[in-house]
Amino acid sequence: MVNTPIDEYALLSDRHSAALVSRSGMVDWLCFPRFDSPSVLAALLDDQAGTWCLRPTHEGPVSRHYLDDTLVLCTEFSTPTGTVAVTDALSTGRCDNPHRLGSGSPHLLVRSVTCTEGTAEVTTDFRPRPEYGRVVPLLSECDGGMIARGGPAVLALSSPVPLVLDEHADAAHGTAHLRAGETLHFGLHWGPMTGPAPRVWSQEELAEQLGCTVDAWRYWSREHQDYRGEWEKEINLSGRVLQGLGYQPSGAIVAAPTTSLPEEVGGERNWDYRYAWVRDAAFTMDALWVAGCPDEAEEFLRFMTDAAATGWTRSHLQIMYGIGGEHDLTERRLDHLEGWRGSRPVRVGNGAWDQPQTDVYGEFLDTAYRYAHEFDDAGPELRDFAVSLADAAAELWDVPDHGLWEMRGEPRHFLYSKLMCWVALDRALKLSDRLGPAARIDTWRQVREEIRAAILTRGWSEEAGAYTQAFGYPELDASNLQLAITGFLPADDPRMLATIDAIGERLTDERGMVYRYHTTSGVDGLSGDEGTFLLCTFWLAQAQALAGRTGQARETFARAASHANDLGLLAEEADPHTGRMLGNFPQAFSHIGLVNAAWTITRAEQGVRDADPSLSPVPDHRHVPA
Repeated sequence: MVNTPIDEYALLSDRHSAALVSRSGMVDWLCFPRFDSPSVLAALLDDQAGTWCLRPTHEGPVSRHYLDDTLVLCTEFSTPTGTVAVTDALSTGRCDNPHRLGSGSPHLLVRSVTCTEGTAEVTTDFRPRPEYGRVVPLLSECDGGMIARGGPAVLALSSPVPLVLDEHADAAHGTAHLRAGETLHFGLHWGPMTGPAPRVWSQEELAEQLGCTVDAWRYWSREHQDYRGEWEKEINLSGRVLQGLGYQPSGAIVAAPTTSLPEEVGGERNWDYRYAWVRDAAFTMDALWVAGCPDEAEEFLRFMTDAAATGWTRSHLQIMYGIGGEHDLTERRLDHLEGWRGSRPVRVGNGAWDQPQTDVYGEFLDTAYRYAHEFDDAGPELRDFAVSLADAAAELWDVPDHGLWEMRGEPRHFLYSKLMCWVALDRALKLSDRLGPAARIDTWRQVREEIRAAILTRGWSEEAGAYTQAFGYPELDASNLQLAITGFLPADDPRMLATIDAIGERLTDERGMVYRYHTTSGVDGLSGDEGTFLLCTFWLAQAQALAGRTGQARETFARAASHANDLGLLAEEADPHTGRMLGNFPQAFSHIGLVNAAWTITRAEQGVRDADPSLSPVPDHRHVPA
């Protein structure tokens, strides 16, 4: 059974695909050539589903870090005879344009091992298992490495040391003795079975690919990351993680690079997050406004406009798309995989793709408003798309849906969905001078006020003493913190304060971490429980800051941020009993929450009323005093 804790892993990204590398030097998750491609290494989900190990034969203490301003990982191993550093990167290729990081990706994983002191023996063990472990490829020796054939792709392993095949020719092993100052470079290159064949790379070529990847990430960081102030390190790392979750060819952004890491150990709440949710991607763009550079907005807006191009009728805006713009994301189970810590089923695809969720109109238009300047040079397609979304929000706001948490129970009148329809119309009205004559200003204004009245009357529960998850129900939901964050209500409104207090007191675990909602209500149609949700805890910190409770906000923020691993990476959830990571990893939502909460707290302490940047779409004021 797979028992490696989620927080033991590090993320590598070339902005096409992702790999997870453990502290012990195991690459236990790798998908080529896209984030959502079938894995070639998946020991993260089953011991028999493929891994690649590179580490000292005799291990000791381990430390690791990302090279400055990159997602290139350095893991330092101490051994009885010396020290070894393993540097891992998914090659981005050369980058002469900071807006095109990853455009030259050769689909190559580079691993370099250096003896930094004394002497050390290093071991490599290569066990590829394509198609989520269904394929056991045949390995054959070639000059400078191994070729793995089986399934729809071919893999070429570059190795500077002789490799020995096991008796079934489906795994290869090798060892080398290094002295201080000596370096060896390894590489894993992917290619399609019917296209250009992958090849073995020379030591000089691998060193060059590693170097240009370091340079490319630093170039992007230098040109894009200008946030200065408190939590600068955390915010800039989150910006790089969010950039690393972007699919460069299309501008799509994945919610996470993994599938089926569970929300409860041994439970069924295991989902594939390797797709482009409208909601998650819009939130990512909002956070990149603070942590990165607004230039990514053009790619995102173009992707969404193109992906949804089916006549732009209200019924065709999906909540998510494939990263290449695909619409059909039909879910299936991989029953041959045991799952992380026995958490089954393992799923690929996502059955929520065709759910009606009306909040997506507001999330997209909120982001579009923040990047309003993009409309100045855009063609009519973007303007027409924005108008169609506002019209859809006006028409559909009072229709029950499945909500932002993608409930698999019966549709309800979720308050958050109504709120985001209000946001859609509010932001469309603020964009009306850029939307042209198609803007239906009078209708949008009228419906916006109807939604406001409905939320204020039907959304409040006397029984709960708070705004609640759905009209007519007493259950709390952390998403109602967005009433303050979006500017629908002042955070110091008495009912808003009551809602903040209710969530902080009754929707938290004993450590003060916030649940999305209580699963015992049965509203989500699933069995079992889940962990506390990091994004929701950051939302609580944000709302507390907006209410002027900056001391409370700092404490809440610190609780959530403490769940980062040693590299600063955050998963989706935390186990309420142990505090360990749960859910897909690293999670865009969690890094988004960190960025926005840190920004809001800082601005609130400066006395700035519009602490959330969604209320101020000028993308050039991210510098704050230390």
